[in-house]
Amino acid sequence: MRYISFLFLMVLIAGITVAQDRTTVKLKGQVVCSVCWFEAPDRKKTKYGNAADIQCAVDCSEEGVPQALAVEDEKGFTLYELEPGAFKPNGKDFLDLVPKFVEVEGTVRIAKDKRILSVNSLKILDETPAKPIPVSDDAVLSLKDLTGSVQSLENYRGRIVVLNFWATWCEPCRKEMPDLSAIQNDYAALGVQVIGAAGDELADSAKVLRFIREVKVNFPVWVGATTDDMVRFGVGEVLPATVIIDKNGKIVWREIGMIKPDVLRKELDKLLLPQVAKAEETAKQAVKELTKNASLVPA
Repeated sequence: MRYISFLFLMVLIAGITVAQDRTTVKLKGQVVCSVCWFEAPDRKKTKYGNAADIQCAVDCSEEGVPQALAVEDEKGFTLYELEPGAFKPNGKDFLDLVPKFVEVEGTVRIAKDKRILSVNSLKILDETPAKPIPVSDDAVLSLKDLTGSVQSLENYRGRIVVLNFWATWCEPCRKEMPDLSAIQNDYAALGVQVIGAAGDELADSAKVLRFIREVKVNFPVWVGATTDDMVRFGVGEVLPATVIIDKNGKIVWREIGMIKPDVLRKELDKLLLPQVAKAEETAKQAVKELTKNASLVPA
C-alpha cells in the first residue's frame, strides 16, 4: 500500500511538473516557415509572404521543416514552432496556412531554446492571399570578380546565362555546385555560361577561393550579391536561387532553392532547340553540297 501511495505521489509530481512546463496561451500572428523567416534581417521592414517566401515554405515542408507562428509586439517578433494539439491541420503540417494571419489557442513549452506551440484551436483572421512582388524580367547586374574588376551581365548578351545566387556559408549551395559545374561542362560548347553570384564580399575572397577549390567550381564567380539583387531577379531572399537568362538579357526561368538538374537541363534544351535545329539543317546542307560536288568530279 505504501508503495502504491509512493507511485501515485510520483505521478502527481510529474503531472504538476509537466503542467508547470506548459503555459496556456491565446496568440495572434502570421503563419510562416520557421527557417525562411530568418532570411530577412528586419521583418518589420521586409514583410513576409511574397511568392519566394511561399515557395521556400513549400520546399522546407518537403524536408520536414515545421511552420511557426510569428507574433509581433512592441519589442519585435517572437516565433512559436507549431505542432498539432486538439486542432489537426489539413495536411501533415500547417503549410496550407502560410502566410495567413490566425488566432491560436494552445499550450507552449520550451524545448532546446525553442517555443513549441501545441495548437488546440485555430481561427483564420485574414483570408487574403499574399501577392507576389512585381519584378522585371530584365536581367541587370554588375558585380566584382575575385580580382576586383567589375563584371556585368550586359557583356553576355548573345549567350544563355545560368545565374546562381549562393554563398560560402550556405550548405545547400555547396551541395548543388557539382551539378552546376556539370552543366557548365556539358553546355559550354552550345553557348551557355554558368555564373556564380556570391553573397560574400570581396574582402572574403580568400574564403571564396577555398570554397571554389574544395568544390571544384569551373565557372566565373562574382562577389557582393545582395538580397536586394535577388528580390529584383524575382527569387526572394533565400539562398540558393538560380535563374536562366536568354540571349536577349531576359529572365526566362527561376528556381528558388536547390536546382533540380534534370529540370534545368530541360529548360536549357528548350532554349537551345532552335539553335540545334539550325545547326543540324546547316550540317545536312553541307553534306548535300559535298555529295553534289563529288558527283561532278570526273571518274
